[in-house]
Amino acid sequence: MTDAQETAADLRTTTGGGPPDEEVSSDGPIPLLEPREGIPPVVADPEALARVVAAFAAGTGPVAVDAERASGYRYGQRAYLVQLRREGAGSALIDPIGCPDLSTLGEALSGAEWILHAATQDLPCLREIGMAPTSLFDTELAGRLAGFPRVGLGAMVESVLGYVLEKGHSAVDWSTRPLPEPWLRYAALDVELLVDLRDALEKELERQGKLEWAHQEFDAIAAAPPAPPRKDPWRRTSGMHKVRRRRQMAVVRELWESRDRIAQRRDVSPGKVLGDAAIVEAALALPANVHALSALPGYGQRMGRRQLDQWMAAVDRAKELPENELPQPGATPAGPPPPRSWADKDPAAAARLSAARTAVTALAEALNLPQENLITPDTVRRLCWEPPQRLEPDTVAAALAGYGARPWQIEQVTPALVTALAATA
Repeated sequence: MTDAQETAADLRTTTGGGPPDEEVSSDGPIPLLEPREGIPPVVADPEALARVVAAFAAGTGPVAVDAERASGYRYGQRAYLVQLRREGAGSALIDPIGCPDLSTLGEALSGAEWILHAATQDLPCLREIGMAPTSLFDTELAGRLAGFPRVGLGAMVESVLGYVLEKGHSAVDWSTRPLPEPWLRYAALDVELLVDLRDALEKELERQGKLEWAHQEFDAIAAAPPAPPRKDPWRRTSGMHKVRRRRQMAVVRELWESRDRIAQRRDVSPGKVLGDAAIVEAALALPANVHALSALPGYGQRMGRRQLDQWMAAVDRAKELPENELPQPGATPAGPPPPRSWADKDPAAAARLSAARTAVTALAEALNLPQENLITPDTVRRLCWEPPQRLEPDTVAAALAGYGARPWQIEQVTPALVTALAATA
C-alpha cells in the first residue's frame, strides 16, 4: 500500500471511518461502500431543516459538503441537492427547492472547516442559497498537490482509502422529483468518507512538506470573490472561430441572446433549445428565408414552423442592423497576445516564454505536482511578455505576487524563472 493508504487504514482503525467490520486488503477485492447509517431522509421543509441546523451546530470537527446540479438539463447552475456530514450529526440530504434559503445552516457552520471535492465547482451554487465557508479543505486540490495521477472523488477514495464509490449518477438530472433511491444513495456516499479522505491527504501533504502550500491554496479559494459576469458571453459559442465577418457575428449574437431568453423562461439548458453548431451554421450561411434556414443542420424536420420563425426573425434582425451597430471583432484581452503570435510580434518574448516553460515543467516534475498548480500558465505568459527591467529575485517575486501567485508558489518558482529569463536576456 502507499503511505496515504496506510495512513487511511490507521484512520479507519482509530476513528471508525469506512464501513463497519470491513478490513481493506491490498491484494483482496475492494469493497463497495455503503452509507453507514443508511440513506438519510431528504429535508424539504422548514421544520426538518431546523432540526438539521441544530444537529450540525452541535456536531464537532470539520463538515463534509457537496452539492448536485442539473447541468445540461436546467438553465443556470443552481443546486438541486446539498449533502453534508459531520461527527455527532451524521449525514443530511437537503432539497434546496423545498428549502431555498440555507443561510441559517451556513451560519451554524461558519466556524467549521468545510471539506469539499473540487470546491470551485460547488461554491457558486452554495453561495446562491446562503452557504459560504470561512475555511475549507479541497480534497481534489490536495490530491493534485500530493501528486496523485487521478483526482476524481471515486479514484481518490479507492486509491487512498481502499473503497469503491457507487458510480453512474453524476450526470443525471438532479432536478427530478422525487429523487430515486439509487441517486440518493450515490449522493450520500459523496460525503461519507470525505473527512477520512481529508485526514489521510493532510498526513500525506505533511509528509511531502506541502501542507502549508495546500493551506495557502485553500485560503485563496475561500477568500476569492464571486466571478464577475462574462462580457459578451455569446462570443464563447462553440465554433465561433469559424465566424469572421461582423454581420455573421451579429447573427450569432442575436441567435444566442434569443436562445438564452427562451432557455431562461423555460428553465432548460440552452443547448436543449438550440445547439451551438446550429447557431454557427446560420451565421455562416446567412439564410434568406425560413425554407433556407430549415435546410441547415440543426433546423431539420423535428423543428416546428413556429420555432423556425423565431430563429429566422433573429437572423433577420442581425441582417437589418446598421453597420455601426454590428459587433466588433473580439476585443483584445487584457494581458499578452496568444503565444502563437509571439515569434512574429516579439521574438525575444517568445524565447523567454520557451525558456520559462521548460523551467516550470522541470520544476513541477521534481516537485511531483501539475504545472498549472505550481504556477498558472497565464502568470508565466504575463511575466515573459513584460518582464521587470531588472531580472532579480525580488523584482520577479514582486511581479508574480502582482499577478496573484501565492507565497509558496513565488518561493518555489522565482529562482528557476530568474535563471530562465536571464539566460535569454
